[in-house]
Amino acid sequence: MQDEKFNRYSFILERTAKKVKQFAQNSFTDNDFDITVDQWTIMKTLYENDNLLQKELAEKCCKDQPTLTRIVDLLIKKGLTERVIHPSDRRSIHLHLTEEGRKKVENYSPIVSSIRMKAWENLTDEDFSSFTRILDKIYNNLSN
Repeated sequence: MQDEKFNRYSFILERTAKKVKQFAQNSFTDNDFDITVDQWTIMKTLYENDNLLQKELAEKCCKDQPTLTRIVDLLIKKGLTERVIHPSDRRSIHLHLTEEGRKKVENYSPIVSSIRMKAWENLTDEDFSSFTRILDKIYNNLSN
């Protein structure tokens, strides 16, 4: 009986996460964004943390290395990011947004914020507090 309850909670968590991402991607499409939600995550993180190593970017975005490499390669093809070799350590490759990438983040940010707010409508401060506390506990349980 207990396992059933926890399976249900896991299902609700997965279903909600998928719905949030699906809603965002559909909204990106509706707004004629020429990037995906995953590409947005990488670009926004680079905008806020310029000059990251690929490993650091992967950690900040919770992406594995192969997935991040694919996303970055697509963003490079679109002219939105670039790899820059560190001048004193040729093994150290940093990622940057191009000027076009920076402008895109600045232009899309207000729209992305409004898209993301849809999920939080009708939630109280108490809801947010409980939600954060519970998700942090789940995350920490899985991080140890």
